[in-house]
Amino acid sequence: MTLPALLENRLSVPVIAAPMFIISQPDLVLAECRAGVVGSFPSLNARPSGVFEQWLQRLTNELTPADAPFAVNLIVHRSNDRLAEDVALCVRYKVPIVITSLGARPEINEAVHSYGGIVLHDVIDNVFAHKAIEKGADGLIAVAAGAGGHAGTLSPFALIQEIREWFDGPLALSGAIASGNAIAAARALGADLGYVGSAFIATEEAVASPAYKQMIVDSEAEDIVYSNLFTGIHGNYLKPSIVAAGLDPDALATSDPSKMDFAALAEGKKAWRDIWGCGQGIGAIHQIVPAAELVARLAREYRAALARLTA
Repeated sequence: MTLPALLENRLSVPVIAAPMFIISQPDLVLAECRAGVVGSFPSLNARPSGVFEQWLQRLTNELTPADAPFAVNLIVHRSNDRLAEDVALCVRYKVPIVITSLGARPEINEAVHSYGGIVLHDVIDNVFAHKAIEKGADGLIAVAAGAGGHAGTLSPFALIQEIREWFDGPLALSGAIASGNAIAAARALGADLGYVGSAFIATEEAVASPAYKQMIVDSEAEDIVYSNLFTGIHGNYLKPSIVAAGLDPDALATSDPSKMDFAALAEGKKAWRDIWGCGQGIGAIHQIVPAAELVARLAREYRAALARLTA
């Protein structure tokens, strides 16, 4: 397993904080990077036009070499009419890490490589993993069962095993990782990094409603529902938020997978705002804390897990 110096030497714990729709914005990214994990955000969180550049300016100006690097998530899908514009800004500001989702595009990888950046592509199976590397991605994010948002269905044991049979580059694991124990387990499986999302929703810097944050704290793995109704792509969501939106979580319809669109809900409710994504690891989250405190907990637990394994 190999990691670029950008990731090997600047992290307090081997973690990438996942880019989350709406929730991941500059205050959270700065707090994550200053605490010693890769902070990230989807470029499409920056709206309207012009805000993305403002965010890049702020992150570039305020982060120092002592901080962990930041990453931008680009949605590589035909529905994203802002992709070319956002890629150009990533090149202009030399974004250290670009995370690509919902498609692998050689021209985007080449653009990021032109200034020395690295590209990590998220995948849900070994077939997509091969395609991503063949098209020039530097590393992979294996999105296994239990991950928040658009998640796969494969066990992390199976997915990491299959990828590591042929790929020795940077590899992060996503799926129910919300503790230092889980990060150590990801490393034991063969991943280099844990990919942590839902735990960061319950932080003070996250752009999520107080009710969303509290629901994370109050819920457990059994409160997660896997459905493609809300975007056309299967993902994991909080059951209480589905109920609050006027739907029966045990009788959800199926959306057309060829369309990536938000489902229509009861009057006054919107899927993108009122259906809350979350992974199965939330049983490890017991309070709303600053992001730095969460990272410190993850680091303590990770070191303790390694100590147990080597005792």
